[in-house]
Amino acid sequence: MTPVPLPRIRVAAYVIRHRAAPEVLVFDHVGMPDAGTQIPAGGVRPGEGPQDAVLREVAEETGLLTAAVVRPIAVEDKPHPDTGQPRRTTFFLLQVAADTPDAWVHHVRGDGADAGLAFACRFVPLPLDRPLADAQDAWLGDVDPGFATTTGEAP
Repeated sequence: MTPVPLPRIRVAAYVIRHRAAPEVLVFDHVGMPDAGTQIPAGGVRPGEGPQDAVLREVAEETGLLTAAVVRPIAVEDKPHPDTGQPRRTTFFLLQVAADTPDAWVHHVRGDGADAGLAFACRFVPLPLDRPLADAQDAWLGDVDPGFATTTGEAP
């Protein structure tokens, strides 16, 4: 019997900013359009708690240090879209102040897998008008039913 590989433990962040309308933080990889628009997400390090991991991932991928965890939203078991390896991702709701900048480019430092990459970060209104890469928007409706992504397709 072949052993089932353990899933990679991950976190993902819906960073919400409230202005005239609620907005979520997304980013695109500069120079890598095929990566698609994403939310901050990544692996949990050994000995690291999920809330600490989600704050670290937000800081590493966006440079944003002012986000606060509100609550977990959902746990998703879904294989990696390219490798098929199992993943378990906990999605969290985070909030930032209304005066957080609209958009910026963050250059990743350090020695991790993203080191040297640049991410074009921005806040976009909710609901989204198109899905995020790897269906990362799937749980926005669990934050607020009005945040569910609208695709223009019939249900």
